[in-house]
Amino acid sequence: MNLPNKLTTLRIILVPILVFFLLMRHHYPIFAEGMALFTFIVAALTDGLDGYLARKHELVTKLGKILDPLADKLLITGALISFVAMNEISAWAALIIIGRELAVTGLRVVAAGEGVIISANKWGKWKTTMQIVAISAVIIEPELINLPDFLIISLVWIAVIITVYSGYGYFHNTEINFKA
Repeated sequence: MNLPNKLTTLRIILVPILVFFLLMRHHYPIFAEGMALFTFIVAALTDGLDGYLARKHELVTKLGKILDPLADKLLITGALISFVAMNEISAWAALIIIGRELAVTGLRVVAAGEGVIISANKWGKWKTTMQIVAISAVIIEPELINLPDFLIISLVWIAVIITVYSGYGYFHNTEINFKA
């Protein structure tokens, strides 16, 4: 297993650790929030680093093409479900983001079956960035930094809007024969 795939695997391993610290926030607020933020940032950094290293050193593998998007979805979904469980974000926001992720993943699977590879586009990268910013804001509030509620809610819904728009783009710009 090459270094980019090891970084992707690390991101997958960090997901349950992140969820643990997120769920412990009410018991040990400052410590758990700090550890959750640290874990999330390390995981988010591996997302950019693994792809960069794989492309730069020509280490792109079939395993990496499968594991990388899976790791991303696990990271974002784990955080969102934890926030909903603690009533920190709207269940609707989480449902829309997770639903889009599943829909685009399904589209990619169908496309791959047709021999079509759907790569991430600029809106997909913006989506990921906004999701990371929004999740980071939810993690740091209120113990580490006391952010205004409207700011956190706005960041989450901006992430939702960009997520939906980027999902629409994948479906609108992909030509696949869906005949049975």
